[in-house]
Amino acid sequence: MHSPPVDAPSRPQDQRTALRSAGVLTVCSVLLLTLVAVRWSPLVSVDEDIATTTHRWAVDEPGLTHAFRILTDWVWDPWTMRLLCTVAAVWLVWRFAAWWAALWLGITSLLSALLQQGIKAAVDRPRPVWPDPVDSAHYAAYPSGHAMTATVTFGLLLWLLHHYGAGRTLVRIALAVAALSVAGVGLTRIWLGVHWTSDVVGGWLLGALVVAVAVFAHGRRRT
Repeated sequence: MHSPPVDAPSRPQDQRTALRSAGVLTVCSVLLLTLVAVRWSPLVSVDEDIATTTHRWAVDEPGLTHAFRILTDWVWDPWTMRLLCTVAAVWLVWRFAAWWAALWLGITSLLSALLQQGIKAAVDRPRPVWPDPVDSAHYAAYPSGHAMTATVTFGLLLWLLHHYGAGRTLVRIALAVAALSVAGVGLTRIWLGVHWTSDVVGGWLLGALVVAVAVFAHGRRRT
């Protein structure tokens, strides 16, 4: 099947899907953000129960905890994700002279980081506190920066593969790596006791929302 030109706009069906997804994700993100901001008791209770259980496991399993720290601090760290986006942008320019696609990728990653930090500052949610912590983290808790950045990065890269007609095998491998990474980074943040579960879910939702809006915005461009 013929792949689209490198800097072509999104297909109409991609735009429609992105717009519908953005609508649903906006509702879900705003709802969860509101519950977190008002400290809704049932949500706080569930967060605390999960955090207490996983922290006990983390203390009892130091080998697994150390492995999770390596994964979250190096493999799935937000700076690693940004480096991956940078490499992808350079490849687009070098291999295809796709300046627009590279710029779109970089701007989306930057705006995602700014949105993440803005919400953190506005909500200012405290992180879990433990007498025997197994890891530490900075800034406010909501949303999880690791979860949101991984979702945005892999979401954008997967869409680029789809948009430019990558082979089925490559897409399947990329999808498996993306699913493992996005789920894995969220679970490691909970396991290490530096995020509540709702922080991670919020990061996933906001990251997916950023991707949906970016795909829709990409389609508004006309050659």
